[in-house]
This record gives sequence, structure tokens and C-alpha cells, in this order.
Amino acid sequence: MPSTLESPDPGPVLYEDRLNYTPVPCSVTLARHRASRLIAEWGYPELAWATGLVVSELGTNALLHGCLRDRLFQVAVVLRSTVFRIEVSDPRGERLPALRTAAEGECFGRGLPLVVQVTDRWGTEPRTVGKTVYAEIDVKPAQTDPPPRR
Repeated sequence: MPSTLESPDPGPVLYEDRLNYTPVPCSVTLARHRASRLIAEWGYPELAWATGLVVSELGTNALLHGCLRDRLFQVAVVLRSTVFRIEVSDPRGERLPALRTAAEGECFGRGLPLVVQVTDRWGTEPRTVGKTVYAEIDVKPAQTDPPPRR
């Protein structure tokens, strides 16, 4: 079940990046590296590890449970003045993530609890085709000026 915490007024979009990926395991690695690099370039290097973890977990879930043959999944990162949002979209809207406790020795079931621990909110949103799973981290304005938009 998604988090029920309300998102604060996020403010205007400062930076945004969206990229589609082929549903193969190496795409999760590419998405993780890209998102971690971007949040550091945008002035929040201390969030790079959490960003990598969230993209890796949500991307892996999309790959294992949400992708269909020949259908891409998308990773988006959006920085607003008070919220950093990570989104992973896939074509399987009927397969929603759910928090659960993994049994001892079980290989799966620990990713979403990790996302909950390192973010302030998470949830799902329907799309015309598929769904978006998102996680948000509240941020304070960057101490240094971020680089100019490209």
C-alpha cells in the first residue's frame, strides 16, 4: 500500500530528466548511474546514494514485474524547490507494488521496504497504459548554486 503522507507544496520544477530504457538488467544499472550523477550535478551530491538505491529497486521491480516484451520502461527524476521525485513507469498497470515482509532466506521482497526507509513518501499513479511508481525526498534549497540548465 502506498504511503499516505501528503507531499508538501513542491514548488516549481528546477530540473527534470526522463529517459526510456529497454527491459534488460543492464538498463537498471544505466538508469541508476544516470540519476545519481544528475542529482549530484543539480547540487545535492549527498542524495546520490539514496537516488541510486531507489532507482535500482524501483527499476528492478519494473523489470521483474511490470515489463512486457518489446515495451520500454521509463525513469524520470524531477527536482523542485522542496522535493526530489524519482519515478519509474512501466506498462503493467494491473500489477501494483505492495510492502511485504520477506521470509528469512527469501531472495526477493526487500526492495520496497528499503525505498520506504530512505524516502519521505512513495506511491503509485495510473497512466493511460501502465503505472508510475514514485518516491519523494524532501530537500532544502541547495547551499551552492546548481549548474545552469542544459
